[in-house]
Amino acid sequence: MSTIFSQIVAGDIPARVVYEDETTFAFLDANPLAPGHTLVIPRDEYERLNDVPDDVAADLYATIHRLVPVVEDAVDADATTVAFNNGEAAGQEVPHVHCHIVPRFDGDGGGPIHAVAGETPDLEDDELDEIAAAIDERV
Repeated sequence: MSTIFSQIVAGDIPARVVYEDETTFAFLDANPLAPGHTLVIPRDEYERLNDVPDDVAADLYATIHRLVPVVEDAVDADATTVAFNNGEAAGQEVPHVHCHIVPRFDGDGGGPIHAVAGETPDLEDDELDEIAAAIDERV
């Protein structure tokens, strides 16, 4: 079944489209966190980032890279928070990879990306070494 984002790409659901090319599509979030809040998606459905083929991932990043300064300029933002919620436990509500470009303004009351995790873990050096090694051996 098509996600709401695929229905937007197909033109079945209206959206304020700001950019599109062969592999990517960008539109304003219908429930924005800030003026100019933009979603960038691959045209094809991939549930999680690890499902996205390398070539599509490169195109997706290129579109994000292109749009960040454009969005900032369009709404006179001081900065942006650029993020993916990768999986339901991370807050992903639509099972179609999407990047949020959220314009930020001095004094907007929003926090840094570090605030999303709640209480931070207190990890010892040996635990950090084990995690680093586990990641390194899987790359």
